[in-house]
Amino acid sequence: MWRYLKRVLIGKPLKTLDEGRTRLTKFKALAMLSSDALSSVAYGTEQITTVLVTLSSAAIWYSLPIAGIVLILLLAITLSYRQIIHAYPSGGGAYVVATKNWGSNGGLVAGGSLLVDYMLTVAVSTTAGTEAITSAIPALYRFSIPISIVIVLLIMMMNLRGMSESANFLTVPVYFFVIVITAMIIWGAFRIATGQVTYRATAGVGTPVAGMSAALFIRAFSAGSSSLTGVEAISNAVPNFNHPKRKNAAATLSIMSLILATFFTGITFFSFYLGIVPNAHQTVLAQIGTQIFGGHGLGFYLLQLSTAMILAVAANTGFSAFPILAFNMARDKYMPHAFMDRGDRLGYSNGIISLAVGAIVLILIFHGKTNMLIPLYAVGVFVPFTLSQSGMIIHWFRVREGIWLGKSFINLVGALISLSLVVFLFWQHFGNVWPYLIIMPVLLYMFHKIHSHYVMVARQLHIAEKTKVQLHDYDGATVIVLVGNVTRVTRGAINYARSIGDYVIAMHVSFDENPGKEHRTANEFKSEFPDVRFVDIHSSYRSIGGPTIRFVDVIAKRAAARNYSTTVLVPQFVPKKPWQLALHNQTSLRLRALLNSRENIIVANYNYHLKQ
Repeated sequence: MWRYLKRVLIGKPLKTLDEGRTRLTKFKALAMLSSDALSSVAYGTEQITTVLVTLSSAAIWYSLPIAGIVLILLLAITLSYRQIIHAYPSGGGAYVVATKNWGSNGGLVAGGSLLVDYMLTVAVSTTAGTEAITSAIPALYRFSIPISIVIVLLIMMMNLRGMSESANFLTVPVYFFVIVITAMIIWGAFRIATGQVTYRATAGVGTPVAGMSAALFIRAFSAGSSSLTGVEAISNAVPNFNHPKRKNAAATLSIMSLILATFFTGITFFSFYLGIVPNAHQTVLAQIGTQIFGGHGLGFYLLQLSTAMILAVAANTGFSAFPILAFNMARDKYMPHAFMDRGDRLGYSNGIISLAVGAIVLILIFHGKTNMLIPLYAVGVFVPFTLSQSGMIIHWFRVREGIWLGKSFINLVGALISLSLVVFLFWQHFGNVWPYLIIMPVLLYMFHKIHSHYVMVARQLHIAEKTKVQLHDYDGATVIVLVGNVTRVTRGAINYARSIGDYVIAMHVSFDENPGKEHRTANEFKSEFPDVRFVDIHSSYRSIGGPTIRFVDVIAKRAAARNYSTTVLVPQFVPKKPWQLALHNQTSLRLRALLNSRENIIVANYNYHLKQ
């Protein structure tokens, strides 16, 4: 049943040789990797104006110079990541750049930040998408959290089906959004030019606003910088592009940045020109759509539909980048090696599932509130931005290729603005971003513990060349068979134990609850196997694990004195259908877990397969 359901949901397994067919064209890559960046225009301008109106609606005109600074930063980041694509085409983005140029700790800070950030990407995108849905259908507002969770699960399932299929699916919502926003900007510009829409700005450009301060300006700028999240995703996924990979990835990044800049500029201008003031019941973009399209007509609902769709699928950027980053860190022994395993559809399934679980936890913790997530989200983006761009300066001074001084200057501008944003975010939004100061040390400790474990294991397992390995030679073998009842399983296990052991012992744990049953079990066994020693260990506390471990330790010590090996054989029956395992006692699992802690014994299973 499970295998059938898995095939329906995920699809048939792909051969390893089919991997080349899953590569991305620029058209598909733009849909798959830019959804996060493009969707941020739905809430980037709103974040700026939300901060400004805390002073006065007249302060909204400051959104224009703030947008200009954001665009300068976008240009610097785009040029910088184009350089990263060409210099480090293996993928990994900021993690690889920081590791190569700042060392392992710098790389781990960048990698850890991005891992958390991709979880936040999924959480922010889905909650923002849900807000767009509830703006159009207010009756669904009380179901916001369940809707967000369902969206996460659907995108997870889509990604488990494989990169190519998810890219095919994403082309519809992404390009639909691009068409609708383009149409809105063109139609809005036309209506303004023809006088159909009048100037309604809350205050003209340059109007003095009492109480306006540099701190508030910086707070609004740091909030608006959320529009740049997701720009780095393409540099992480360079290996997934068609050949020539570097050229295609760089071109896709440039196209995405141009579209992002155009949309962000247009929406910010309309927000100012139309005098849009943020409110809790309708997003800024929805209010712009209402005025440009003349009410709640077809144009408005297409805008809301396209916004909800791209915000929902924007989470896919995280699903595209997180597994690759986790793979790179696992390859360097800082993440569990399970993240290097490919699933049936050639995707890194463990990374995809882990990301979905983390995002759902974040949605529940923050109660699905986008505004609470965005500042922490931005810190997770701009810390890696700072490390990668400053790392590129070190890279250019080391390799000195081409116009390396000019390239270094571009990276310097991006690094300084990114660093300033990190400082501003902690200064102005500390109440939202303080968890970063706890999360990062915990992650760094975890990464180093995982790395030291893998190094230690490799050192112990490595066989040095020209070194003769000393293996212990045993004179015989003792086999302990754990017996619950006398069944066909017991008979097969005893027969197998005789074939591999010189000395076979059967061990049974009895309780006070049913002495008659325990006595019958002993008699049945002795009648069936008179030549095998049967030991009945009494337990007054209904515990099997403790008495078993103590008995095995005693026998293993005696066996070692005779230079015998000790094997504990755990018999178990295997139902015909996998789901039936849940219906039976899991004692054998617990016993194996306990016995595995003993280094002087061998634990083996004897499986008896049921036919019906």
